[in-house]
Amino acid sequence: MTDAGAPGGAGIPSVADRAVGRLVAEGLASSEWGNGPGDRYLAHRHDYDKVLVCVEGGIEFWLRELSRAARLEPGDRLDLPSNTLHEAVVGRDGVRCLEAHLPPGTLPHRVLHRPGWAFTTD
Repeated sequence: MTDAGAPGGAGIPSVADRAVGRLVAEGLASSEWGNGPGDRYLAHRHDYDKVLVCVEGGIEFWLRELSRAARLEPGDRLDLPSNTLHEAVVGRDGVRCLEAHLPPGTLPHRVLHRPGWAFTTD
């Protein structure tokens, strides 16, 4: 998949291609999901670690216990350790994300927001 309209023209790998490649390099298998503008996820927790990468649109997560927000735009990554209380609101253009699940305790025990992750090599 390539973005014909991406800066630099045709043949530039899409955000999704870049993100999948980086996730695979970390040994992570991901699935894709999306939602329409304004969709909401009420506060909840998971019993697994979660890695999210936004590939289109945007979504804002509210991390209640940390009293902070994390907005994801294309290329951004959010690592959520298990049992992190979070809720989310989809942006005005909808959202499409990649998501990988890991056993609890695999990620460091802190939320990590990594803007532009899909475009870096760290």
